Formats: sequence, C-alpha cells, structure tokens
Amino acid sequence: MSTRSNAQQGAPAGAAQAGAERSRANRTLLFKLGTVVIAMFGFGYALVPFYEKICEVTGLRNVAQADAVGNTQVDTSRTVRVELDANTRNLPWQFHPREPVVTVHPGELKQVVYEVVNTTDRPVTGQAILSYGPRDAAQYFRKLDCFCFATQTLQPGERREMPVVFVIDAAVPADMPAIALSYTFFEVEGAARMASANQD
Repeated sequence: MSTRSNAQQGAPAGAAQAGAERSRANRTLLFKLGTVVIAMFGFGYALVPFYEKICEVTGLRNVAQADAVGNTQVDTSRTVRVELDANTRNLPWQFHPREPVVTVHPGELKQVVYEVVNTTDRPVTGQAILSYGPRDAAQYFRKLDCFCFATQTLQPGERREMPVVFVIDAAVPADMPAIALSYTFFEVEGAARMASANQD
C-alpha cells in the first residue's frame, strides 16, 4: 500500500518536472526563432546600402548621368573594336544600331547612332539598359551622352535617331581589343498614359 502511494506521489512530481523541461525548451526555441527573425530583418536592412555600394563601385546604376572623363590623350598606336547590339524585351519597337561595328582609338571621342521605330498605334515609353562584354569593359567605357540616361516616349509610328557619345579610356588594357555594347529596351508601364494625360 505504501509503495502504491509513493508511486502516485512520484507521478505528479515527474509530470511537473517534464512540464518544466518542456516549458524551458519552448522558451529556448522561441528565443532562437526570435534571434533568426531579428537577424533576417537586419540582413535585409543592411542589404540596401550594400547593394548601393556594389553598384557605385561597379558603375551599374549610374545610368542617368554622364561619366567623368579624366585623360583626354588619344592613343593612336592602337584601336579598340566596338560591337553594337540592340534588343527589345516585350516592347513593340524596331531597334538597331546604324553601324554594327566601329573602330576607335583609346581616348578618342566617338558618336554612334541607334535607330528606333514604334510599330504600334499607341504611344509607348521605353527605358534602355546597357550591358558590356567583357564585364570589365564597363570601367573603361565613358558615356558622355546617351539615350539611356532617360526614358524615351515614341508616338505611334514615330522613328527616332538616338546618339551615344563615348570615349574609351586610354587606360584600357591591351588585352581588351574589343568591347561589346548591348542595349536592351524595356517598356515602362503606364508612362505613356501619364504623358498623354499631361498633354490633355
């Protein structure tokens, strides 16, 4: 009889101890999950200035401003082949360079022209994004004037010539004999409607 009563008294004590351990484990898990949430929020918050710094260093986001040109000496002892490419992404335009390839001396001021036609019966606004090949070429290619600095709105059937004025820095390595420029135009949704509403 005494053995049974000891067992009955031990059962609630064991259950209380198990409940305390479970409560402690739950608090530990809650603390760990809270720490993960705070760390994720901090990482997301820190990602914006980190991204801005990467873009500043690589020159990826300075699409709306002209590049600074330091050395204006023309190196006539060598040439760089510049290959021009034009693409559209979900945009009903015809878009191409007037000349697909030009040859320039490092340090020489050069202008090329792209032609674009809006083939629709409505105004369309697009934004051009430039990419380089090889990737390292971006640090030597200086745009002084470019249609990519701003959005372009074309009326129905409108044809436009758009210049790009550039200099290839004289510091371009000799093992970079060619640079590819690839412009891709994307439609800017709603921009044409806003422009036509402002005209009314």
